[in-house]
Amino acid sequence: MRILRNHGWLTLLALGIALPLVVRNDYSLTVMATAYIFALATVGLNLLTGYTGQFNLAHAGFLAVGAYTVGILTVDHQVPFWIAFVASGIVTTVLGFFVGLVSLRLKGHYFSIFTLCVGYIIFLVIEKWDAVTHGVVGVIGIPAPPPVGPVSFENPVPLYYLTLAFLAAGMWLMRRIVDSLLGRTFIAIRNSENLAQSLGINLMHNKLIAFLISTFYAGLAGGLYAGFVRFIGPDIAAIDHTFDMTMYMVVGGIGTLAGPLIGALALPWLTQTLQFLQAYRFLVFGPLLIVLLIFLPNGIVGLYRTITLRRAAQRASQSAPIPRAASGDSHA
Repeated sequence: MRILRNHGWLTLLALGIALPLVVRNDYSLTVMATAYIFALATVGLNLLTGYTGQFNLAHAGFLAVGAYTVGILTVDHQVPFWIAFVASGIVTTVLGFFVGLVSLRLKGHYFSIFTLCVGYIIFLVIEKWDAVTHGVVGVIGIPAPPPVGPVSFENPVPLYYLTLAFLAAGMWLMRRIVDSLLGRTFIAIRNSENLAQSLGINLMHNKLIAFLISTFYAGLAGGLYAGFVRFIGPDIAAIDHTFDMTMYMVVGGIGTLAGPLIGALALPWLTQTLQFLQAYRFLVFGPLLIVLLIFLPNGIVGLYRTITLRRAAQRASQSAPIPRAASGDSHA
């Protein structure tokens, strides 16, 4: 089974590498690279929401903190991009530490409401603090990532491969976390906090670790986004982006490793496909999502697992030996 999973990941990576060789359209590569960035952020959100059971509604706010860290440091203080990029993950994680210390003492929808307020506060700070964040004007002229050796990131194709590399590294690291004892601890907390606590698991400590890893992913995705689009505004912190990432998890398969990735890559292409409908595309997109949620409650990955298990059960039943009838005559 592990070999099959490895082949699946390698196939996805190979398809990602081959895409620019097949698709020569810069716009399509830009859409795909943007999807990679939000897929990276969604993978972080999935660790906290899907594996640990804590629904964080401030995730887009943390992504914005990472983006603005890169924007402010590079534009206003002439800090080299890669140093600012590393700082985006650190600053976001430090902020996540203080937010997590307070918010994780709450449970259920109280935690979600608190993080919703945190996300809105981040949005207001970005929009109103003109002296630091440039307010509604946003940060303009963010430099592209500097060259790495002979590779320059001024063109769409190298930038595409850069985002793909960070997504691949993020997925590899997340797989290591999920398959470790720490990942099983997160799942135990999600399934039953009372049972996990009775087994000696420190709930606050482990939920805070999941929260910090999640915000770290959001911060790096935000920093990468800033270097990719070269301009950021307050809208990056809007709650809409958190709902988009939640939708990616649900459609792909929340609480699975591949689900957020599949959802984050499939849904943007679906919206692009429906662009010809213009204002009416959401009248089609909305019912499609409702149908998916009704008939695929466990997402695309859940459907795949169900089909795989049924086929395995059928093969097992077909290969099972047929019991022979008992020999000898029966007597009344």
